[in-house]
Amino acid sequence: MFEVIADESGQGSAELILVFGGIIVIVTVAVVWYRNYVRGSETAMNSDVQNVTNSIKGLKSKF
Repeated sequence: MFEVIADESGQGSAELILVFGGIIVIVTVAVVWYRNYVRGSETAMNSDVQNVTNSIKGLKSKF
């Protein structure tokens, strides 16, 4: 009833497009994850800097 067309001239291009699409998805997910990681560490870093500043002020009052 249906005959399979033997023309495979565009198959390589279609596969290449799928590979590039997969790479783009992986890179996008990695960028979003890394951005969230950096934003989360910013709060911890500010807290650590504030703790060091308070410790230095505490030492200053002892001298």
